[in-house]
Parts: sequence; structure tokens; C-alpha cells
Amino acid sequence: MTDLHWKSAAKLVKGYAKKKFSPVEVAQACLAQIERHDKRLNAMVSVHAEEALAQAKASEKRWIKAAPQGPVDGVPTLIKDLLLVRGWPTLRGSRTVDRNQAWDQDSPSVARLRECGAVFLGSTTTPEFGWKGVTDSPLTGITRNPWDVTKTPGGSSGGSSAAAAAGYAPLTLGTDGGGSIRIPAGFSGIFGLKPSFGRVPAYPLSPFGTVAHVGPMTRTVEDACLMMNVIAQPDPRDWTSLPPDGMDYTAKLGRGIEGLKIAFSPALGYVEVDAEIAKLVQDAVKVLEELGAEVEEVDPGFEDPAACFRTLWWSGARALLGKLPEAKKKLLDPALADVVAQSMAISLEDYQDAVKARGALGSQMRQFMERYDLLVTPALPIPAFEAGKLAPADVDNTGKWVNWTPFSYPFNLTQQPAASVPCGFTAKGLPAGLQLVGRMFDDRTVMSTAHAYQSATAWNKTKPPGC
Repeated sequence: MTDLHWKSAAKLVKGYAKKKFSPVEVAQACLAQIERHDKRLNAMVSVHAEEALAQAKASEKRWIKAAPQGPVDGVPTLIKDLLLVRGWPTLRGSRTVDRNQAWDQDSPSVARLRECGAVFLGSTTTPEFGWKGVTDSPLTGITRNPWDVTKTPGGSSGGSSAAAAAGYAPLTLGTDGGGSIRIPAGFSGIFGLKPSFGRVPAYPLSPFGTVAHVGPMTRTVEDACLMMNVIAQPDPRDWTSLPPDGMDYTAKLGRGIEGLKIAFSPALGYVEVDAEIAKLVQDAVKVLEELGAEVEEVDPGFEDPAACFRTLWWSGARALLGKLPEAKKKLLDPALADVVAQSMAISLEDYQDAVKARGALGSQMRQFMERYDLLVTPALPIPAFEAGKLAPADVDNTGKWVNWTPFSYPFNLTQQPAASVPCGFTAKGLPAGLQLVGRMFDDRTVMSTAHAYQSATAWNKTKPPGC
């Protein structure tokens, strides 16, 4: 079979059970796809072919015995290079990280996937320490969008999004501190979920604090649900994690969304949205209505929390990098070094004011969501722009990447579950994303609604040109 690398994780495990194909064949197909395309996309930091094939052979033996190790046994998986993988250097996109140290732990999500027999192919690119909404770094260079290699795939999980979109693997792991799963999912035409904070344990905890989440990035919502069943399991190393909810996220995915109450905010009351993106999102909302949801066009009523977010994010950069020796600071992405320099002016009073503002926003959104099951917005106000740039040419760059990502970071502040699902293409063939924001702890409604929409459309079945 020549298209094994395009099969979903759900179809792969069914095929393994019926002995239609083997984990070894699938791993070989995915590795071949990486070999074919990564010179032009640059989505991979490292590829561990020998290790992956050994894991696939072990999985093949288990499937022959009809004794899989877990629900993703034998499924090719990629890990963002911010998450620890035992035996692999986790370089975080930075020349300041020493690769010659002990790499003897898996992050919680990686550990759970390993325990369930996932086949680890390699690590995906990130901007330095995941600091921005595009993916390039002094260490790995520029990662490119499979739909148009002159464009960015978004970030900071841009390596994972580009890899998933290009058919490298059905399962990829990302992180999201200000939109870093949803931004690249939107730009790259895949599904990405930022779960409720604490739903997926993390270790070590992000230096950017309690805005940071770990989640699945996949071509289908069903695969993300399958992945969540694995990675949303407890880990005692994360003292902020939620107790396990016992949820099977794949159960009753086809139950529909009739009667669901949806608030649709086309611009959150303050965002200027590209006309093509606005039209694609409006059309997607009509599909939700046709599926039986009750949609009300209404803004949640908060002002842009960019200043609050920047204070907290810049403070995280200061805590992480402010004490680096000057020689190492010179190795940083110059724009990140500038953020660190700017952060030195943030006072304790500034920080506490931001914490207070964040609490007010979180309280306001908890109350707003009492009236609705979901809030729907565009994932991004613009299509993907030039690769290697921090921001589009016509956007004020004083806020770095924050100024052009106004739909994502508010919901890192509130910690609500939020996802981007593909909702069409611009006239130039660039993907658009629909953002679904759920009530806190109600990840399942976000995913079931995304699945209902994806099942009623065919955007995820289109493949990037040349892939």
C-alpha cells in the first residue's frame, strides 16, 4: 500500500487488528515521507529511524499475538522539541542548551504514549523556547508551510503542524502558551486542541507559567480524541494537574450537536479580520446551525487583554533567560533577546496588576459561559504570511507576535479548552481555522462539536500540493 502515511491513527489500529498491514510497514512509509519532504519543509529537529523501526517491530509482535499495549500501539508519533523524550536531546530550538547532559526522562504526555506502544519517529521544530507564533530559530532555521513553502506554518508548534499536514505521522504533540497549538493548526490546515489547563500533565512546568498547555495536533478530530485518552492520564510530577476525569473522548463522537448553545463572536468586539477569513468562518458557523446548534452572534464583552498577557509572558522570558551570561544571550534569537531586555522594566506592581486583570477576565468568562456551551471565533484574523518573519508586514510589530494573534491568547489566560478545526481555504489556497472555546473542564464538547463539523465537511481530506 502506498498511502499508509496518510491513514489516521484510528484506521491504523483497526488495520493492525485485521492484519491488513503492519506497524513496520507504516513506520517505513512515514519515514519515507519525511525523507521526501523535509528538506523543503524543515519540520524535523531529529529523526530516529532505527529506534522507530525497533519500536514498530516490537509493536508488530504484539499485534500478531492480538495483545496491543494500548490504544495507539504501533502508531507513528512526533514530539515537539520542548517536551522531554528519554534518550533524545531536548534542545528547545536554542543554541544555549547543552546537548551533552543526561536525557533520562520522558515528559508525562510522552511517557503515557510510550507506555501505550506509540512509535516515536523524531522531534519537531520550535522557535527558541516556544516564545513566538511562528517557527524559526537560530538553531534549526526556518520551518515552512506545506500549503505554500514561502509561508509560515505558524508556531510555536509549527514543526508539528507542518509535519502532520504533510503526512509525516498521524499523531503529533504540541504545546500552547498563547496559541502555539491553535495558531499553527489554523495556518497549516489541521486540528489542534489546547485542553483545559491541567487536563494533560506537564513536567517540567513551563517557565511561562499557568498559561502553558500540552495537547494533540492531528489531521482528524477522532485521532485527537484517541490521543487524549492516552495523554490525559495522571502524573504525580505535575502538582497543578487535574484529577483524571475517566473520560473516553472517542465515545459517542457521532452523537451530534443539536440543541447546543453557541455564542458566535466574529471579532471579539475589537479585532480587524481579513475578509476572506471572515467569510470562511461565517460559512462554517452556518454549518453548525444546519447541524442543529442554536447560534447567537454576541461578543463576550472583554477588552483586548494583550497588555496583561505580554506582562505575564515577558516575565516568563525574564525568569527563564534574564540571568544568562552575556555570551549566551548573544546566541539567542535577537527578537527574543529584545523581549528579555524589555522584561527588565516590568515591576512587581506591574506583574501583580496583570495577575489581577487575568483573574477578572477568567471570572468574566466563567460567568459568560454559563449561558453558552461554546464560544466560536476565527482561529486567526489573517492567513499565513511570509516564512521567516515575526509578523505580517502591515502589522505593528511593537507587540512582537501578540498583535496578530488576538483570538488565541485570551483563552490561555482563562485556561479554557480551545481548538482550531480547518474551515476552508483562501483564494490562494491557504487554510483557515475555526476556533471553538469551551467551558472550563468541558473538553469533550469542544471535540465532539469539532468532530461534527469535520464530519459534515471535507476540508481535512485535502492534501497539500506535492505531498
